[in-house]
Amino acid sequence: MDQYVVIGNGVATVGCIEGIRSVDKESPITVVSGENHKVYGRPLISYYLQGKTDLEKMKYRPDDFYDKNGVKLLLGQKAASINASGKKVTLEAGTELPYTKLCVATGSSPFVPPFENLESVKEKYSFMTLDDTLALEKALFPEAKVLVVGAGLIGLKCAEGIIDRVASVTICDLADRVLSSILDTECAALMQRHLEKNGMSFLLGDSVARFEANKAFMKSGAEVDFDVLVLAVGVRANIGLVKDAGGETDRGIVVDDDMSTTLPDVYSAGDCAQGPDLSIGAKRVLAILPNAYMQGHTAGVNMAGGEESLKNAIPMNSIGFFGLHAMTAGSYEGELYEEKTEDSIKRLFTKDDVLKGYILIGRNERAGIYTSMIREKTPISSVNFDILKKAATTVGFDAAARKKKFASQV
Repeated sequence: MDQYVVIGNGVATVGCIEGIRSVDKESPITVVSGENHKVYGRPLISYYLQGKTDLEKMKYRPDDFYDKNGVKLLLGQKAASINASGKKVTLEAGTELPYTKLCVATGSSPFVPPFENLESVKEKYSFMTLDDTLALEKALFPEAKVLVVGAGLIGLKCAEGIIDRVASVTICDLADRVLSSILDTECAALMQRHLEKNGMSFLLGDSVARFEANKAFMKSGAEVDFDVLVLAVGVRANIGLVKDAGGETDRGIVVDDDMSTTLPDVYSAGDCAQGPDLSIGAKRVLAILPNAYMQGHTAGVNMAGGEESLKNAIPMNSIGFFGLHAMTAGSYEGELYEEKTEDSIKRLFTKDDVLKGYILIGRNERAGIYTSMIREKTPISSVNFDILKKAATTVGFDAAARKKKFASQV
């Protein structure tokens, strides 16, 4: 009988547990969780601050998920090291957990630049976990001025979550546009205008030079007074356990299609893993929820002796702010097809007879059809792309393809 250990307790871990149990119904599973909460949907933390959800609704699986799957859950405990040759995980408390198969799903941690005099700021918070959210919530008050450092996904979702609970929210970023990792200049400008209409203020292409208590001195010379500081500059994959054990790491823990690392019987999944990205033909960290689950499930199946590979992972995002939705996927290279209005943009990128990527803002599209074309490298010459580029519809495929790909939709 195997002994499975999973380090981490996010969406990737759920995928891993369910992957294991799809093959092995009996062997014990131990999950080591640094947090004191059972698994929850991290993207919902901003909606919690808005009052659109609550702690019960945020649960990613029911409370009995662990018991039903024969999982021993160790809450509030952290792994200190991995002994790959001895097949043991040592916890910070000193407990040793033997394993036959191990999955490292340690996620990522906030990256905090070495801002001068940051220690002088009393009310400063990250925005990645439920505990971060609960702590930030206690610091908010109606007259508060909030400074958010970082105009990426985390910073903007935090700003949206708190904007109606405080007096003002100012967001700064060294990049010259919002959501710089997923939107080009014109698309970002559309989103920024929408955010500004809903009360956010921006200092872009600028960063903090130093802090003095409740004042930020910007490199541009601007000064920003604030009551609460949120640091959302970015994240870094938690690779230390595998790196220290001698496993290959880069920006993440390097894994193959089956989610195995270079350490024997050690797998990795989620925001800490650097796996194949179909859109660029190389390995990189894809820190998105659907990918975390798929990687975890793939790892679990293979840990239990089954066979599963994940070769079609691509970057994709679906996010909305104040009713304006943005969806992106793949890479933005090749020939551009575009439709745009004052408050919407559709961009499709094609190259070498395949759809490489898309950006959809303010569009009511069946984006899953475009996503499947990217994943499956569907030849554009095999479909009616004149129809498909106007609307993501099954009509653009021939009858045989519709029956095979979209049987449940036709």
